[in-house]
Amino acid sequence: MKKVVTFGEIMLRLTPPAMRRFSQASSFDVVYGGGESNVAVSLANYGIPVDFVTRLPENDIGECALMEMRKRNVGTDHIVRGGERLGIYFLEIGAVSRGSKVVYDRAHSSMSTIQPGMVDWEEVLKDAQWFHWTGITPAISQGAADACLEAIQAANKLGVTVSTDLNYRKNLWKYGKSPAEIMPELVAGCDVILGNEEDAEKHFDIHPEGVDVTQGDTIDAAAYISVCQQLMQKFPRCKKVIITLRGSISASHNSWSGVLYNGQELFHAPTYQITHIVDRVGGGDSFMGGLIYGLLHYDQDDQSALNFAVAASCLKHTIYGDANLVTVPEVEKLMQGDASGRVSR
Repeated sequence: MKKVVTFGEIMLRLTPPAMRRFSQASSFDVVYGGGESNVAVSLANYGIPVDFVTRLPENDIGECALMEMRKRNVGTDHIVRGGERLGIYFLEIGAVSRGSKVVYDRAHSSMSTIQPGMVDWEEVLKDAQWFHWTGITPAISQGAADACLEAIQAANKLGVTVSTDLNYRKNLWKYGKSPAEIMPELVAGCDVILGNEEDAEKHFDIHPEGVDVTQGDTIDAAAYISVCQQLMQKFPRCKKVIITLRGSISASHNSWSGVLYNGQELFHAPTYQITHIVDRVGGGDSFMGGLIYGLLHYDQDDQSALNFAVAASCLKHTIYGDANLVTVPEVEKLMQGDASGRVSR
């Protein structure tokens, strides 16, 4: 099987232990993660050959991030070294009615100072079947946006499938450009688009009618078909649009599902009630990793691919850290209806 390539920033995550608030912390738990590196880890767990491309500083912290990828069987041969520092983000994990909180410390990170020409994309992608990026990468700097466009254009030239998770982050677009100025040219080169109702609205002023995800736990999936159709009209190359459906009852209890539209039919996955969330960060990344695996593994079976993505992401909510550390048999067990959580021995 040809490899999958993901491109983005990996960061040092610092989290107060035992769900403490920042003001209570006397120590922090360390995790390394980021949108595209999390997707890479998921795929490696599923047995898919995968390379992660980023830029890391030549210091001990950069080496720690590199080792994290290597120990998860993610290829690192095309990672560029240089720059000042690894980006950091602080995460305060919420509970019940107190939402989680993120504080970024990633200015002047190695990845934010990447420039086009630093990565030989035709070399990286010559034996690839899939390239994945997220809306986080072009949000961090003009150089990162330009390098991302360079990668997408190379993938298009080589016939490599391109996917994106739109991943709108309001606290990142700080370098003088808006998403509307940057994202359309990038997304125009994509075959598969993943997002949610906020992503579509903030990037492209596209939104479902009559939906308020902050109220209650019921979301009408059919309301999203207009979002999918509008995205396909705006980006004719796109063959599949996937919308994640999260109902937030509280920080500890979410409903979770998704829809996939292939231009002809809207598929709706089962809805899971995740009642005791351990860590929801990386939930969308675990969905994307499951979706790429599903679309590659379940040939032309969009329903099974979507069901795998939702089940994989459901399980991620039970795992501390950014990455989804589950196996294909574990996901398929949940897909088949076994949510008992019984001890395996």
